[in-house]
Amino acid sequence: MSNFIVGLSGGIGSGKTAVSDRFATRGITVVDADVIARQVVEPGSDALKAIQQHFGDAIVDANGELRRAELRKRIFSNAEDKQWLEALLHPLIATETLNQLEQAKGAYVIYVSPLLVEGGQKALCDRLLVIDVPESVQVARTMTRDDNDQAQVERIMASQASRQQRLDAADDVVDNSGDIEQLDVKVETLHQQYLAYAEEKKAQ
Repeated sequence: MSNFIVGLSGGIGSGKTAVSDRFATRGITVVDADVIARQVVEPGSDALKAIQQHFGDAIVDANGELRRAELRKRIFSNAEDKQWLEALLHPLIATETLNQLEQAKGAYVIYVSPLLVEGGQKALCDRLLVIDVPESVQVARTMTRDDNDQAQVERIMASQASRQQRLDAADDVVDNSGDIEQLDVKVETLHQQYLAYAEEKKAQ
């Protein structure tokens, strides 16, 4: 297992993937809870079969893939469905996350999750890096990316920790409202800091 875990979090549309991709280009292993969440519901998986049985055949497309946008609409308009889905998926995601963190090599590892603050996963991490943008930017980016209406995006945001809660919990913050070149400079600075922190921890 990697000696040092950096948790990376941020609200929907904040640009977590853009940041984690830049750490990955520097040879750092990235364990991403959103990627794992997709893996556990791949076609043929027991989890997807359970979801189809619960929500009906319309929840999968002609290729047997989960219709994510449709599922998101369903769970954010029905609290019981959301609880049912979380009870099914969260243990599967947690098990695979720990497995990937155990296997991660290198000076440090980046663990990406939108729920690090409110989900208690911060306890796994040596540092918490929060990607921050104004809420208006979150809404605009997510509407464009996911083809969701504003009310839907705002419901998702309301279900997550608030911007201030994330900032209060953070050890490090990246303002991601600028351009890619600015972001790359910020990631390089943090990369060097995390290499140093990891060396310090190893020496303890």
